[in-house]
Amino acid sequence: MKRILTTFLFALMAIIPAFAQNKPADKPAPPAAALPTVEQIIEKSIQATGGKGAHEKLNSRVSKGQFEIPSLGAGGPFESYAKAPNKVKTTITIEGFGVVEQGFDGTVGYSSDPQSGLREMQGDELASTKRDADFYANLKIKEYFPKMTVRGKDKVGEHEVYVVDAVTAEGTPEVFYFDTQSGLLIRNDSQRSTPQGKMTVQVYMDDYKDVDGVKVPFTIRQENEAMTFVIKFSEIKHNVPVEDAKLKKPSN
Repeated sequence: MKRILTTFLFALMAIIPAFAQNKPADKPAPPAAALPTVEQIIEKSIQATGGKGAHEKLNSRVSKGQFEIPSLGAGGPFESYAKAPNKVKTTITIEGFGVVEQGFDGTVGYSSDPQSGLREMQGDELASTKRDADFYANLKIKEYFPKMTVRGKDKVGEHEVYVVDAVTAEGTPEVFYFDTQSGLLIRNDSQRSTPQGKMTVQVYMDDYKDVDGVKVPFTIRQENEAMTFVIKFSEIKHNVPVEDAKLKKPSN
């Protein structure tokens, strides 16, 4: 029996190479789908939020909601006033701390809180605040980020995304994550200058809803080295009167 088994095994050893040579060759894996260009990704994102024409019909935005710091169990009401072409003011009232304001009045970027008082922004912090204040910034991504490359695909939560590396005109890197299906921007990583130094920030956009022909996120979550906070909007209105005086830097 042992001899028979040994002979059988040797026979298999002789057959297997021939079988391997004669079996159909594995089909080569299909080539990976070509990635879209930066221009195609940006255009799809603009169309996904309503299109260039819909955005250009708007000239102001008033947003109200709730600001939360989950780790501290703190928060309070949030409101933001934005007016074309480049004025914005955001106010948060945090229970037990006080009022925090930040804005850009078309010329001056400013920030105010009970701990640091009122101060004017300078350098990179001013540049990023000015860029964010542009009412039509989402239509000018290539202008603000002259260097952009598509890194590839990745996942953000359950979303498959295109990852786009970008560099501002000032040389600051950012990363954009666009949903491959909807085209919507769902995450943005950036480095921000603060009085305490550079800070890496991840911003997540969720719960997009149509408001006056454009889609805007009703939930924004920001994560940084210090903490995570969430803004949940309850009301967003467009083309409502916003006086310039309301957006001016406070006098004290």
